[in-house]
Amino acid sequence: MALLTDTKARSVKPGGTPLAHGGVTGLALHPSPSQKGQGKWVLRYVSPVTKKRRNAGLGSYPDVGVAEATQKARFMREQIAHGLDPLEVKANDATKPRIPDLREAAEVLHRELAPGWKNAKHAQQWINTLTEYAFPLIGAITLDQIQPRHIADVLRPIWLDKAETAGRVKQRLHAVMAWGWAHGFCTANPVDVVSHLLPLQPGKTVRTQHQPAMPWPLVPAFVAEHLPLPHGFDVSRQMLGFLILTAARSGEVRYMTWNEVDLKAGVWTVPAARMKAKQIHRVPLPKQALAILKRQRGQHDTWVFPSVRDRAPLSDMTLTVFLRRVAAVSDVAGRTATAHGFRSSFRDWCSEKGYPRDLAERALAHAVQNKVEAAYHRTDLLEQRRPLMQAWADFVTPNGKSQTHD
Repeated sequence: MALLTDTKARSVKPGGTPLAHGGVTGLALHPSPSQKGQGKWVLRYVSPVTKKRRNAGLGSYPDVGVAEATQKARFMREQIAHGLDPLEVKANDATKPRIPDLREAAEVLHRELAPGWKNAKHAQQWINTLTEYAFPLIGAITLDQIQPRHIADVLRPIWLDKAETAGRVKQRLHAVMAWGWAHGFCTANPVDVVSHLLPLQPGKTVRTQHQPAMPWPLVPAFVAEHLPLPHGFDVSRQMLGFLILTAARSGEVRYMTWNEVDLKAGVWTVPAARMKAKQIHRVPLPKQALAILKRQRGQHDTWVFPSVRDRAPLSDMTLTVFLRRVAAVSDVAGRTATAHGFRSSFRDWCSEKGYPRDLAERALAHAVQNKVEAAYHRTDLLEQRRPLMQAWADFVTPNGKSQTHD
């Protein structure tokens, strides 16, 4: 069936037969009863929830052109493929409570905390610092739109000259954003990473904080129970499985795009801008990781692991919430394993299995600290790392042979 073009849509006759789009199943332009070249877009589909036929309106033509209608319809088709009813999702979004801005959230939290403070002066100082330093810059921004750069903009003018005050402002902003996260108004706390955008304060040293990691012998059982690779429709599980198999960092995987992947060669090339060491990193992909990528094909034109809801890269908090929900065991008492911690699991496994240190460090894309040693590192040892990563994938998925087909 030929694709519907704007030229054909503009010539649609009043009261005529609906014109099928041709590129998206169920999408058609229904002509206006009285106006030539006008109509409304309708997507007909069977709800995966109720199994009943439904009609979803996508707007009027020509206000909504062919390209925009195509984009909207494809997004709805992706929702349907993931078991979601687009009209139900839209209705649920419409009934969600309004997201407060930072000032509103801070004032609510202040009222909730005030009864627990014995010192009225301290209670007043808590809100006063935010009123003076935060509200003028970001007070009107809703919690879901606040990014680390916004927090940095607040702290930067006082970060060095008023370090103690900056610390208090940062702590109180963290509390406000944590309140927002707990109430479902945002999916992450941007204050957690803001220090990376600011200079080191005088007199302070960088403290190495190890992420809670799952002991390597427990990883295969965890994968077998919680990550049905490459099957299943949960994109967050697919992404976590890929992260474990490649021993990559969360940000490297979350922002992964299709133009970085060479499926034929089995190589994923991460650009320097997304690497901690600011150098291009090539990852040899084991068969199990390739199977996940083949499963993800067609989900999005750009992102390999897109959010179903907003078609953007998944939030880092998505993996954290999942690991907490399944109570992923870690080597730190009372804490669940983190996504970053699986890199430690991989590194410990390499040591236990006797793999060369240089090979393991290259697989993790760790920068060579010794300048003399770094001068002799002319290759990334891609082909030497390939059997290492395949051995790790086979260990992680002992039944992997059944999981590597398309």
